[in-house]
Amino acid sequence: MAKSSQPAWKDVKRRLADFDKGGLLDLVQDLYGANKDNQTFLHARLGLGEDVLKPYKERIDRWISPDIFRKETESVSKAKQAISDYLKAVGDAAGLAELMVFYCECAAGFCNAYGNDDWGYYSSLLSMFGQAVRAANKLPAGAREGLVARLDRVRVISHKFGYGVGEAMDSILATDTRE
Repeated sequence: MAKSSQPAWKDVKRRLADFDKGGLLDLVQDLYGANKDNQTFLHARLGLGEDVLKPYKERIDRWISPDIFRKETESVSKAKQAISDYLKAVGDAAGLAELMVFYCECAAGFCNAYGNDDWGYYSSLLSMFGQAVRAANKLPAGAREGLVARLDRVRVISHKFGYGVGEAMDSILATDTRE
């Protein structure tokens, strides 16, 4: 009995070539209706809505700073997945930097409000902080300045956490920030 392999993009692409415009629109409509992630992706890719970053920010906030009174759990990987999903949908450098800075703000705000003794969480915050600084530095001065100022506030707050988090951020910001 022959083994069947999983379909790949090339197989899908070959089949899509047979669709007419109406068929493609019907397919996209079905995908749009299938789940919220597809809707978010299409809205972002097509630049629809007032704030294409909003759904990604909501996901980051939910997973990196959960509502402890509702017994929600945190998930660094799901928060980072929101950033990855935005990158796949749009990949706009300014939007990507904004989401990274927002992640850092949410994480620092959560730790400041409730405390946290999870080194993995702090390690993730430091990693994202470094990525956010580098992403901000690739932007024009006008866009960069506000993001770096927000990261500096995260750095100041993070000195309260211990574990050398604030000091590591001092080093990252001093090393990676343009003058």
